Amino acid sequence: MLGVILFFQIVSGYIISCFYTKKMEFAFNRVDMIKRDIKYGGLIRHLHIFGASVFFFIIYLHMGRGLYFYSFIRKINAWIRGVLIYLLLIVTSFVGYVLPWAQMSFWAATVITKFITVIPVFGEDIVQWVWGSFSVDYTTLMRFYTLHFLLPSILLILGILHMFLLHETGSSSPLGVVKIYQRFRSFCIVKDRLGFISIIISLLIIYYISFMSVSDSEQYIEANPFVTPVHIVPEWYFLPAYAILRSVPNKLGGVFLLLGYIIILLIFPFFKYSVSQNGKTILIKTILFWIFIFKFILLVYLGGSIAEQPFILFSQVCTIFYFFYFFGLKGLRVLS
Repeated sequence: MLGVILFFQIVSGYIISCFYTKKMEFAFNRVDMIKRDIKYGGLIRHLHIFGASVFFFIIYLHMGRGLYFYSFIRKINAWIRGVLIYLLLIVTSFVGYVLPWAQMSFWAATVITKFITVIPVFGEDIVQWVWGSFSVDYTTLMRFYTLHFLLPSILLILGILHMFLLHETGSSSPLGVVKIYQRFRSFCIVKDRLGFISIIISLLIIYYISFMSVSDSEQYIEANPFVTPVHIVPEWYFLPAYAILRSVPNKLGGVFLLLGYIIILLIFPFFKYSVSQNGKTILIKTILFWIFIFKFILLVYLGGSIAEQPFILFSQVCTIFYFFYFFGLKGLRVLS
């Protein structure tokens, strides 16, 4: 399913790029022209937006499955490669989010890139190097457009390598037993076809019922450097990281936790976990996992909420449990 969506995103992105311009003065109007004047332009663009949301949704399901069945113990290399794909996907989506040059796009780029200033001594210089200027302007848009055009190809290559690493050990079994091999033509193709049809139907339903449901209303207003939106909110798939970032009032501490959000996913497979299958350990693992899922969903909600009490307090509690979950699994060795 992820492969199908990635292929669709690349094809639809190439089609949209045929009509897009990276000039700051015309970018927003050109995107509006694609929706209104190009045949099926609005459908392709909104399906491209919805495809990004579905991509992240399935990525989170995929990573959650790996956590639930402890796939990272047997396939550490595949897990690390997957986390790197996830990180690259975040960068790709972020630079693509800026391209429409709408209000939320401009201010999201300004706010997020300014976090680089926490780097001592060279922070300001690095930010200006990323911008290519003294603020987010034409040069920044041109660079982000280039990155958004190139990074999906790298994603595709990493995805293929990820599947090769997976086939060295095989897919994890929910029952913990060796699977009986299924015939590819009669089993795999039918299941993949079901997933593909489900994705297409879901995208079309979302588009025809409410095509604005996955985008902020500020995305339909042209960028204005002199008017800051009342509430800057990124797309929903960035909200967990955004909530963790805002959970600390200190800028440096927030960026540190934001880096930890990804780093913990890279290093925790190297912890020594219990592989015991006794009833007590399995029950605690299951309870911890579903609490973790609940807290993650809550982080999505808190990331889109106003940065005030009690939302800040809830964000801090969920952030603590997010990191505690990975270290808590290591502590279960004592019970095994």
